[in-house]
Amino acid sequence: MAMIEAVLDLMTSYSIAILFLVTFFSCLCIPIPSSLEMLTGGSFVATGDLAPVSTLAAAYLGAITGDNVGYFLARTFGNMITGWLDANPKRAKLRNNAKAYMDRKGPISVFLSCWLVAPLGPYVNLVSGFTRYNWPKFAIWGALDEIFWVGLYVGEGYGFSDQITALGNASGFLVALLAVIFLGRWLWNVSKPKS
Repeated sequence: MAMIEAVLDLMTSYSIAILFLVTFFSCLCIPIPSSLEMLTGGSFVATGDLAPVSTLAAAYLGAITGDNVGYFLARTFGNMITGWLDANPKRAKLRNNAKAYMDRKGPISVFLSCWLVAPLGPYVNLVSGFTRYNWPKFAIWGALDEIFWVGLYVGEGYGFSDQITALGNASGFLVALLAVIFLGRWLWNVSKPKS
């Protein structure tokens, strides 16, 4: 309950600015309750305390800015660990597999990572930058997926404003469950011996 109270206090005090910052930092792998903040923002829109356009714009701009900053940080500083990766054949193979995967399925990976399996989104940003995935493609698919992520959570908050606490817990559980299933399937496929 303390986390929910803190989220509500932040929204009450800083509203639009906090939505931008929370979505921005969550896209950089910082574990903060961005989905709960957007649900709360949507609830505040429903009660008339926040304007819909500025609420959606703040969350959306924070998310796409965070995605691209994460991409460029990984692209810029990823070279620093290349020697470390190449020193071990397993690590080098993992990096090469990640690059091959992004070359094959980059658009769909970027698109689904932020709204369908949101906990993986920040890591897909980093992998995209590290593997030097084409930035214009990354930016376009990332901008499209953030429309779904922001729209979904702010819309849920708007539609279910009187049940925001229960909705936040249920949404988090469903997203985490999907992430576990997706990651488990991927790990299963990667660990199978190649014939």
